[in-house]
Amino acid sequence: FSISTYNEMWTNAQKDLDIQLQREREEFLQPEKDRVQVFKMLAASYVKYMQIFRNLEMAHDQLIHQQKRIVIRQVLDGVIGRILEIKKEMVALENSEFQYVDNILEDLKLLPEDIEVPIPRYFIKEKLEALHQREKILDQILLDAGLQTQKPVKVMTFEEAIKVIQVAERARQGRLRAAVMKRIYLEEKRKRQTKLQVQMGPSLDDAATCIQKVWRGYIQRKKTEKLREEEMIFLGMSLPPRLKATSVSQMHAGQANALQGEDAPQGEAQERHKEAFIKDKLREAEGLNIKKTLQDQIAQCFIECRHIIGKFPDYPTEEAGGSMAILSQKTPEQVAAELAAKKEMALQKKAQKGKKEKEGKEKTKEKKPQKTEKKEEEEGWKMAPSNFLSIMEEGNSQYKAVWQNRDKRWDFLQDHDPELIKEEKREEVEEEIRVQVDEVMQQKLENLRLAVDGETSGKQKKGRKSEKVRAAMMSLVRRTIDSLYRELVEEGLLIKAKAVNLSDYVGEYSYLGTTLRQADTEPVPSLADVRQLIALYGILPLGSQIIHEKAPLVKALLLAGPAGVGKKTLVHAICTETGANLFNLSASNIAGKYPGKNGLQMMLHMVLKVAKQLQPSVVWIGDTEKIFSKGVPKAEEEMNPKRLEKVLPKFLKALKAPDRVLLVGTTSRPFDANIKPFCKVYQKIILIPRPDYASRFGKYF
Repeated sequence: FSISTYNEMWTNAQKDLDIQLQREREEFLQPEKDRVQVFKMLAASYVKYMQIFRNLEMAHDQLIHQQKRIVIRQVLDGVIGRILEIKKEMVALENSEFQYVDNILEDLKLLPEDIEVPIPRYFIKEKLEALHQREKILDQILLDAGLQTQKPVKVMTFEEAIKVIQVAERARQGRLRAAVMKRIYLEEKRKRQTKLQVQMGPSLDDAATCIQKVWRGYIQRKKTEKLREEEMIFLGMSLPPRLKATSVSQMHAGQANALQGEDAPQGEAQERHKEAFIKDKLREAEGLNIKKTLQDQIAQCFIECRHIIGKFPDYPTEEAGGSMAILSQKTPEQVAAELAAKKEMALQKKAQKGKKEKEGKEKTKEKKPQKTEKKEEEEGWKMAPSNFLSIMEEGNSQYKAVWQNRDKRWDFLQDHDPELIKEEKREEVEEEIRVQVDEVMQQKLENLRLAVDGETSGKQKKGRKSEKVRAAMMSLVRRTIDSLYRELVEEGLLIKAKAVNLSDYVGEYSYLGTTLRQADTEPVPSLADVRQLIALYGILPLGSQIIHEKAPLVKALLLAGPAGVGKKTLVHAICTETGANLFNLSASNIAGKYPGKNGLQMMLHMVLKVAKQLQPSVVWIGDTEKIFSKGVPKAEEEMNPKRLEKVLPKFLKALKAPDRVLLVGTTSRPFDANIKPFCKVYQKIILIPRPDYASRFGKYF
């Protein structure tokens, strides 16, 4: 498709997003008591956001205009996060991980494939070179350690080599013989025509016909070329004459390859070079004016504040914003009033603090605890606050202000817009100059106080903070990440993930889910439902830092199902789609490695440090029920499968929102484990059934 197609796709997605945001403001802010109506609202929003997600992802992947991609990326992250929030509300409402929206799809005339969760391609493309480099290092370490054998190269025998050379030589001789015979034939034909012309003599009609033929052919070709050029300009597939540049197609292809192919780092480096160049030019052109304007504004504020308050104000610290706090678009009267109000509020708080403590103690004695469930039933369901609505609204407003009414007809090269870069970099330049101005004006304020009031500021310079003492695990702290990475690979704790995509996990959609639930029968989840949950809980949060920090946090995931249903395949698919490292902490894999309590702590510390540093990472525990088993069989006593039982909760507690590390457990016998600690570790449990008839044979029809 052409660029205009993806521009239109982006425009339609932004329109749908604007409508959906308006709908959320109207519906989700009002409490709703009917649970069926609540589910319909959530399901409709989920389907709408999924369609917007698919369109934005396609537009972001295919458009090569870097500034457009930045705006789309911001909105795309917000939409993905909002989908995860709505999914959390739907799970809490129905107490089930699997939801069925057949009725919504039927009303909107959509297919189940239209709400399939797409995997954003920028998860891998943005770090493609780093992933290739890491794969080479991993292969080399495995070869050096003898854990991987190099693929044998098939040696060609002497007879086979002679046969290949003979085939190539015979083909070459045949081509030369055919060319010689063609040349001989053309020469003989030309001689025969010459003899006939000599015998018959020249003809004026034949000469005139030949001239007319050549001339008319020339004129028609010129007209056709002109018509074709006008058509290409009209379709937007060619430049008009006034904008035509040399090798446009090569330039266009180079940009596309730079952003979509293996040359992505080079394309990004070119964009950064352009931005840095524009920033330097902006600093040279406007830096002096910005500096002078800031100094004049701050000096004027000093004079006005002394005229009203009677003394010069204290210069705000860097934590308080520096000169930004002074130039906050407030008059000196407002500043003085705010200072007085703050003093009064501080006094009132001190006076009321004792009273509140006494009243609080009396109230706790008199009042009885009320049930929150009754309150929720009376008030009705209400949507929880969102961390992504502000991101989507900001991106939507930026689209309306900059891109909605922009003329795209002459932007054939899809090059960066210098004016937009100037607007972005002007704020950075102002901030850099503001830091310099703050240092100068702070010294000027001291001089003014000495000259006018004869005072000095009461502030004392803060001493430097003492450096943190790093005594614990000093041997590991001193080691580099590369050495820890090599050790984990050699010990077999960090393994190579198989190249498996989530789309390779074939499974059909369950078309009877809603019907069975209406008949009070819980349907068996289909493999397509499992694929959706893996994408929502495993792949999307790991692929983006913003989504992982602000979306509902999922630290641990359990895949439970009989043997042979693809649990390990799904683990490898998560790593492949996100470019994550794969750590294997299965009981059978860590048996005999790092013995003792200290050794176990050192192993987990190494895994945690490398996983955080080289995130995203997946920590896989196969047959995880053995860790929480009620009793250990005699045959497995030497393996000591319960080593991780007490340490695993601490491992999860060390994972914070910025850490893109996911614990994935697989089990075929979850009923052998102690339920309480087992469910306490694994936040999400996904049941994987055996493939049904449609999943087994549907791909052949």
